[in-house]
Amino acid sequence: MSHSLALSAPTGLREYCGVIGVYAPGEDVARLTYFGLYALQHRGQESAGIATADGERLHVHTRMGLVAQVFTEPDLSRLVGHAAIGHTRYSTTGSSRVENAQPLVVDSDLGPLALGHNGNLVNASALREEVAELGVTPSGTTDSELLGLICARTPGADWLARLRTALPRLQGAFCLVLLAPDRLLAVRDPLGIRPLCLGRLPSGGWVVASESCALDTIGATFIREVDPGELLQIDADGVHSERLPTEGRRAACSFEHIYFARPDSIVDGRLVYAVRERMGQVLAREAPAEGDMVIAVPDASIPAAIGYATESGIPFREGLVKNRYIGRTFIQPQQGQRTGDVALKLNPLPEVLAGKRVVVVDDSIVRGTTTPRVVAQLRRAGAREVHMRISSPPMRWPCYLGVDTAPIEQLIAARMSVPEICAHIDADSLGYLSEAGLVEAIGLPASTLCNACFHGRYPMPVQAEQDKLALER
Repeated sequence: MSHSLALSAPTGLREYCGVIGVYAPGEDVARLTYFGLYALQHRGQESAGIATADGERLHVHTRMGLVAQVFTEPDLSRLVGHAAIGHTRYSTTGSSRVENAQPLVVDSDLGPLALGHNGNLVNASALREEVAELGVTPSGTTDSELLGLICARTPGADWLARLRTALPRLQGAFCLVLLAPDRLLAVRDPLGIRPLCLGRLPSGGWVVASESCALDTIGATFIREVDPGELLQIDADGVHSERLPTEGRRAACSFEHIYFARPDSIVDGRLVYAVRERMGQVLAREAPAEGDMVIAVPDASIPAAIGYATESGIPFREGLVKNRYIGRTFIQPQQGQRTGDVALKLNPLPEVLAGKRVVVVDDSIVRGTTTPRVVAQLRRAGAREVHMRISSPPMRWPCYLGVDTAPIEQLIAARMSVPEICAHIDADSLGYLSEAGLVEAIGLPASTLCNACFHGRYPMPVQAEQDKLALER
C-alpha cells in the first residue's frame, strides 16, 4: 500500500538504514534521491520513501519493498520541489510495516517536518513517556517517530533552535535528514556511531548521504564526512554548520567496515575496500591455514579473502557464485527467510572445488544458521577440507545502536566456544580475526571505535532487555 500525500504548511525503534538529502533548486531532486537510494539499497530492504519540498508544501511517497518496487515514473513526477530526502529501511526498532516506513512526517506550528533516521536510540522508552505527557499518540512504533514528535513540540523560533534543544536529549546512534518546506537539515550524533557525508553537485546543489557511494552514483563530488555532533542547515543562503555539545569521544561502528558499508565508500576517512583487504591480511597472519585455494562467501567478504590470499600466498579462486537477485540473508526480516534463502543465494562450483582443501573467508558468524549450510554445500561439491576464517572477532554481545544482530541467546559465540562453533558448522578448522587485529586493519585508535558486540563494553548505558518490538507493547 502506498502512502502518497501532499502536506500544506502547516497541517494538523531502532533502525539501521540508509538516508540521503538533496538541496538543488532547478534539478529533478526526486530522481536524484531515487538513484541515491539505489546506491544505499544494501542498508535496508524492507521499505523506501522520498519526501520533497517545494517552498510551501511537502510531498511524500513511501511503500514497503525495494527501491525499484516502491517508485514508478508517475510517483517520481508527483514529487516536485527544490529539495528532497530519501530513506531505505531495515528495522531494528519497530516492526516491518508501512506505518513505520520513512520519511515520516510530523506537524508543528512551524509547519510539517519530514524525517529520515539511521541509527537507534537507547532511551526510546523515556522518549515515549515524554511524548505521552505531551498528549500525543504516535501512529507507528519507531523511535524515529518519537524523535520527530519531540523536535516538533520543542519550543523555538525556527527548526535550528528546536533541534539545538531537542537533540541533546537523544541517547544512542542517529544520523538524521530532515526536510521543511524551505530547508534541508542533517545531523550526526555526537559519538559519530553512524556514517554521514557531504557532497556537491555539478550544478552547485548539495547532498548529504549515509555513504559516499550514493554521491558517486548521482555525480556529486565528495566534500567531507559530517563531523560527529555536527548540525547542518542547507537553504537558499547555502550551508550553515554548527556543533552540538559533545564529550570529545568517538565511537565509530566497526561493523560498517566489516559488513554494512559498500566497499567503494569512504567511512571514517578510510576506503572500506582497503580496510577489508587489510582485515584479510591480518587474519592470514593470526589464523593461517594450509589449503589449495582461498574463496570468499560473497559479497562483503571478497576483499578480505583477497587480502588473505595475498598474505598467505594461497591462490584466490571463485568457488561460490552469488545470485545477485537474492537480498542479504543477514538483513532479511524473518529468521525463516534467512535459513531458506541460503540455497537460492549461493551456488558452489564443483569443477573448482572437487578434491581441494578450501580456505573460506566470511565476514562474520552471527546466529550460526547460514555457515553450516555453506560448509555443507562445499562438501557436497567435493571439497576435501573446509577451513573457515572469519574477518571479524566472535560476536558475543547484541548491538543496541542500530544493528539487529540478534538477542544474546541467539548469538552462537555467546553460548559456544570457538572449537564448539567449529564442530557445529562442520568445518575442519575455524579461525577469527582478533579485536586487536580488527583495530589494526581499520587503522584508528581502539578508543575511537565501538566494538561492543565483541567485548560488551558499550559507549553508553543501554537497556539490555530491550528488543526491536519494545515500542509495540
